[in-house]
Amino acid sequence: MSENNSQSYISHHLHFLQIDLRDMSVVDSVKPVSKEDLELCVNQTSNLNQCLTTVKTEKCKITDLGSGVCYASHTEAKESQIVNPYTLNLDSLGLTVILGFLFLILFKYASKKTTSGVPTKLQCFLEMIFEFVQGTVTSIFKQKSKLIAPLSLTVFMWIFFMNLMDLLPIDLIPELAKSLGIPYFRVVPSADVNVTLSMAVCIFLLIFLFSFKNIGVLGFLKSITLHPFNHWLFIPVNFLLEGVSLLSKPISLGLRLFGNMYAGEMIFILIALLPLWYIQWTLNVPWALFHILIVTLQAFIFMVLTIVYLSMASEED
Repeated sequence: MSENNSQSYISHHLHFLQIDLRDMSVVDSVKPVSKEDLELCVNQTSNLNQCLTTVKTEKCKITDLGSGVCYASHTEAKESQIVNPYTLNLDSLGLTVILGFLFLILFKYASKKTTSGVPTKLQCFLEMIFEFVQGTVTSIFKQKSKLIAPLSLTVFMWIFFMNLMDLLPIDLIPELAKSLGIPYFRVVPSADVNVTLSMAVCIFLLIFLFSFKNIGVLGFLKSITLHPFNHWLFIPVNFLLEGVSLLSKPISLGLRLFGNMYAGEMIFILIALLPLWYIQWTLNVPWALFHILIVTLQAFIFMVLTIVYLSMASEED
């Protein structure tokens, strides 16, 4: 594969199905004004990308997805912004919601079968997960709370399902989506920094909730202004130190998960670029087996840090 094709392959697999909320168009996607002109050009040149630059095109709208008229186009791509409030990653958001419902349906189904007599293998497996999470919560969180155990189980399973999508063949879902008329589709929601930071911000808000509930608003303000130096002259220094410590919690939570899953996805893409299929399989299978550990470990780390942060926020000292 040539260098240009390799770069195009990587950029295509790392491109989200982004919707511009200002005009509901699909970012970096176009459709021909005349489909007949595009077909004629492709028959003559056999180069779709070149034809998209010569044939008159317009922006592809969200309503055009699935109709087979949208094509990926990076010719008008501009430098991406770290924060863009006008775009929405439709694939990450949609898969996150679907996997969340899958978690709820799976555990709801298993709970309904608990009174049916002998437990099934699925029930035994989910019970092992439940007991594992419950044991982790009990060993870290010493206060009483009806929220922390369900929250920890939800965080662990939800992130585990999102990470698990990275074990699917790298071209399976994107090519299937392309055949259905969807130009881009990324299948690992946790490789989207917007998803991981959003979950981290939710945990960050719960830290405030637990702190206000246990020590009150005034107690929380004292904890960030009179610690570690208990003197009013050091309030600015204390606020700076504790503020950095507080803000580092959601950033570390979100970026750690994102970085590991993004790196894992990138390795799968690079392996897929290798020339011979048996070399791909020789590297792909061991990496996939090792990646199972990473998938589980990252979900576990996010859950444990969530419990630790909320436990610290629940301390009355």
